[in-house]
Amino acid sequence: MAEVLDVLIRLVSIVVAFLLLPLIVGQAEHKVMAHMQARLGPMYAGRFHGWAQLIADGVKFMQKEDVIPRAADRWVFALAPGVALVPYLVIMIAIPIGPGLVGAELDAGLFFVLAVMGVGVLGAIMAGWSSGNKYSVLGGMRAAAQLMSYELPLVLAASSVAMAAGTLSLSGIVEAWQWWWLPWQAAGAFVFFVAGLAELRRPPFDMPIAESELIMGPMTEYTGMRFALFMLAEYVGIVVLSALTAVLFLGGWHGPLLPGPLWMLIKVALLSFVVIWLRVSYPRLREDQLQKLAWMGLVPLALGQLALTGLVKVLLV
Repeated sequence: MAEVLDVLIRLVSIVVAFLLLPLIVGQAEHKVMAHMQARLGPMYAGRFHGWAQLIADGVKFMQKEDVIPRAADRWVFALAPGVALVPYLVIMIAIPIGPGLVGAELDAGLFFVLAVMGVGVLGAIMAGWSSGNKYSVLGGMRAAAQLMSYELPLVLAASSVAMAAGTLSLSGIVEAWQWWWLPWQAAGAFVFFVAGLAELRRPPFDMPIAESELIMGPMTEYTGMRFALFMLAEYVGIVVLSALTAVLFLGGWHGPLLPGPLWMLIKVALLSFVVIWLRVSYPRLREDQLQKLAWMGLVPLALGQLALTGLVKVLLV
């Protein structure tokens, strides 16, 4: 009975975090972008600085009509938002926030989260192909090209940390982490974070969406709650990317004075702020610039980091 109760508590905690943290990140994006651009942002939904804006947006999406285009592949069109969102919920089960505080401890946790993270990107490809819209198809093709280009440096950067720690367990990586890993794995951290942003199609890597060119790319034909699920997947993806970066490269729950889980949340919050900051600060990259950055910038840098990690491990042994 105690084991069943423990599992239920873990699952409920993960679901609550899955629903709450993306809303906090979404609200922070509204306000942070507003302050950086010298404007107010949402102010009227909720008495305190428009705190209920995303809730109001959710109610609005629920009231909108769910339209499926006549030329669409109905089953694939309907499944795409779920394919984009659910993998991030599965990933959160394997991310530790403290010693022993993890939904499911996996020996190959790093392999698991990278594999499932790649599945989430397929939602945009499915949406683009199934919509029966030329803008959506172009957006899906760009999303596919971006996935193929940035998956390699993402995996190479994560492999460097696994080699350094000698384990694929996320908890094991955090326990093996030392402060001097910050300069040692700095290049890998940069590659992992940038490649993760590209896989999430966050600005400046939002060429598959490109509102000024493709309206909303793969999501052009989506309305109501299906569109809201894509938006939620984006914010959950930010939380997952920030959490994985904190676990792999910033020591996870390690930190002085404060409790470990609090340190983990602080690191996730700071990295989420960086994601928002990059959206405000940099213009959208062209498609050729995206591919050049991946193949001529991040891949060689990730390979160099992997070689450096192997050299240090051999010398230390």
